[in-house]
Amino acid sequence: MSNGSDHATHWRRTRALMWVTLTIWFVFSFLVHWFASALNESSFLGFPLGFYMAAQGSLFIFVVLIFWFARAQDRIDRECGFAEEDE
Repeated sequence: MSNGSDHATHWRRTRALMWVTLTIWFVFSFLVHWFASALNESSFLGFPLGFYMAAQGSLFIFVVLIFWFARAQDRIDRECGFAEEDE
């Protein structure tokens, strides 16, 4: 069983991971689309960058973000002694 300091460490690290994840989500959900017209001055694979990020780039980032978050949270859980047992 984990002690109080493990709970505090686990929560501090989980909260930090949450803020990093939410920041990345915010950037690719709102800021990229907010500045799409400025991004359209550049191109990626022949498409305006703002259009590409709205149509494909943000979705790709979100999928990668989900897997990265799950892996990072699992690592935190294991290091702090709160991991679920593997079968």
